[in-house]
Amino acid sequence: MESKRAVPFAGTLVAVTLGAAMAWAGSQGGATVGGIPVFALCVGIAFAVQWIAFVPSYLFRTERFYDITGSVTYVSVMAFAVLSSRAFDARSMLLLALVLVWAGRLGPFLFRRIKKAGKDDRFDAIKGSAPALFMTWTLQGLWASLTLAAALGAVTAPKPGGLDVFAFVGLAVWLVGFGLEAVADHQKSRFRSDAANRGRFIATGLWAWSRHPNYFGEITLWLGVAIIAFPALEGWRLAGLVSPVFVYLLITRVSGVPLLEKKADERWGGQPDYEEYKRSTPVLVPRPPRKG
Repeated sequence: MESKRAVPFAGTLVAVTLGAAMAWAGSQGGATVGGIPVFALCVGIAFAVQWIAFVPSYLFRTERFYDITGSVTYVSVMAFAVLSSRAFDARSMLLLALVLVWAGRLGPFLFRRIKKAGKDDRFDAIKGSAPALFMTWTLQGLWASLTLAAALGAVTAPKPGGLDVFAFVGLAVWLVGFGLEAVADHQKSRFRSDAANRGRFIATGLWAWSRHPNYFGEITLWLGVAIIAFPALEGWRLAGLVSPVFVYLLITRVSGVPLLEKKADERWGGQPDYEEYKRSTPVLVPRPPRKG
């Protein structure tokens, strides 16, 4: 019992420690406001927003605004970084625009989905535990900080950056990723809205190419952001390139693919059509469907 209670505290401590380490690395040689590094302030804001949101979340035992709070955090932190650093160069404006477009689509999409479903069952076991719920909100602060690290490092860089080959290649990669994520989400939402598909799994459209095409798109678009940011990073701020690696590990090892694969196996495991779908369709990286 004691070990179970210790997990949330340990998780919270690890998340804050990693966030502080990234704040230190990303702040080296970067813009400051009032003598305080803008990068560090951004990380602090990312965590602070989650801790404030935790209070009503715990009091009302609700997770409905968890995802939308995450999106608001991304927008707020990125806008603060640009304005505080006076980073109005082309590279910074491009990075800001891409984050705004991504968050502006995904946040409302996830909010509508959970509103329709009534709850997020990932929170069922933790809503009544203050330490566990606080850790979950804290982890979202770390998620935003590490995911935005490359973009924040570029925006707070001392030298303004114009658009170069990295910007155009990164934009192309981002567009591919964003397109995959948006189309996959739309296809799944439309599939679920059809009463004839109740209790069935989706295996059409992009979902015939990958069991998680939306997650592949998410990883790809943040890789695009890192490519755009790369020329503006140097020294310790190169640590910001952990962004797409972190997104990949989070999705494939922690909260994305493993949880959904487990739920799918519990629901459809053993059914011939589902087992064939698993056999013939890659988990993440899309490929054309195999015939026969």
